[in-house]
Formats: sequence, structure tokens, C-alpha cells
Amino acid sequence: MQKKNRWKKYLGAAAAAALLTLALAGCSGGSASGSAAAGSAAASSGASQNEVIKVGASPTPHAEILNAVADQLASEGYTLDVVEYNDYVLPNTALEDGELDANYFQHITYLNDFNEENGTHLASAAGIHFEPFGLYSQKVASLDELQDGAVVAVPNDTTNEARALLLLEQEGLITLNPEAGITATVLDITDNPKNLQIREVEAAQVPRTLPEVDIAAINGNYALNAGLNVEEAIATESADGEAARAYVNVLAVKDGTQDEPKIQALVKALASDTVAQFIADNYNGAVVAVS
Repeated sequence: MQKKNRWKKYLGAAAAAALLTLALAGCSGGSASGSAAAGSAAASSGASQNEVIKVGASPTPHAEILNAVADQLASEGYTLDVVEYNDYVLPNTALEDGELDANYFQHITYLNDFNEENGTHLASAAGIHFEPFGLYSQKVASLDELQDGAVVAVPNDTTNEARALLLLEQEGLITLNPEAGITATVLDITDNPKNLQIREVEAAQVPRTLPEVDIAAINGNYALNAGLNVEEAIATESADGEAARAYVNVLAVKDGTQDEPKIQALVKALASDTVAQFIADNYNGAVVAVS
């Protein structure tokens, strides 16, 4: 009986040891599985930290300038998503509707005018650069060569038409009603000694009219798109004048979002010395960074 009892005790101890081993193995396996899950969760968490900043922009120079800061923003945990537009309306309606976090294509005067006309709620987060408006021609080398009745193409939207007319006045070609200011239209021309024929054209299409007209007043970004060199312009706006203040290109946002961290990160990147140098190196004076 004693041997039998000792044998039972031995079997019981062995079984207990085996169960303990399995239990420990089970705990070990559970721990390993938990570590893998935690690692996966951590990786997932890390990926989500790259918050997307979706910005609408004209291809040149705005999208190019934005892409120049993509790496800087990535190092700060933001993924820059640039959506290119070729008109002046859709990027603002998309921003108003919440499809974009910001847009970068327009000057402050156009932005203010767009809000007034459309009841939108857009605001400038920062002024980034100025694009001198220019007079270009394929037919004359100087404004002195313009003949009586010469045809001049200008943008047909309110703010850019006024800008073109002010440039014509700056060069002594016309005189405007002084009360018109940056809202001038052809109806505000009070003196036109050369009897210039003003042809109003959608802004993006003005460069295409160059073969047909004597001179054309062209926005800086559209001049760049058309391969025009600002150094070849017959005349340009002064970067130190009223135009630089009235037509500074801005990073626009939905009003109330200016202080969001991702918007501030984008403003900081666009206002950096890196961007100022990029602009100086790439646009030959057609784009001027503002401080």
C-alpha cells in the first residue's frame, strides 16, 4: 500500500508540474501576442499622427511653392495634399464647403471681393507673396510704339480688371476717376488719348490673346504658365507701391480656423527663409516674397 501511495503521489506531482509548465507556456504565449498587438497599435497610432493638410492652389507658382515645403511639414507630422485648380472660383467654393483646409491662389483684394459677392466666410491666414502685374506684347517693343486705336486685353473679373487699368494709368496711357481706386472699370476711364480699345477677357485666357492684340495685361501666375518672362514685360507694377499691398497673394482659410495648429504650421512654412529663397531662385522677379 505504501508503494502504491508513493506512486500516486509521484504521478500527482508530475501532472502538477506538467500543468504548471503549460500554464507558464500559455502565459508566455499570451504575453508575446500582447506585445505584437501593442506594437501594431503603436504603429497605427504613429501613422495617424501625420495629419493631412489639404490645400487648393493654382499650378504655378502656388502649387510649386507649396510642394517646396512638403518635406518640412512632414517632419512636423503633417501630410500636405495639394489640389490644383485652373480657375478663380472653385478653390474658394471648395474651401467654403469644407472640402479644403486652405487655398493659395488669390490676392487679398480678390478674396475680399469674392466674400462680398458670394456671401462666403473666407479670411487671410497670412500674406505670402506678390506677383507684379505686367504688360506684354508680341507686336511692340515699347508703349511709345502703340498706335491710335491699339487693342489692349485685360482680365474681366472686377479686381483684376481694375488692377490692369491702374497699370495702364501708371504708364500714362489712360486716366481714371480717382474715386474708383481698386474697383475701377472701363467706365471710370476719363481720358484715353490713344483711343485704346479695351478687350475684356477671362484672366486665364489673356495670354492666349497676345497674337491678336497690341498689348495684354497679364496676372503673374498666368504669365508664368504661358512661359512669359517678367523681364520681357513692357511695364510692371512696382513691388513697393500700393499694388503690392492691395494684391498680396494670401493663404486663405475658412474664417475661424486661422489658429488651428495645422494652419499655423503651414503659415510658418510658407513664411520661411526656405520659401523666400525658393521664390528668388525660380521666378526671376515674377514672384516676390513678402516679409
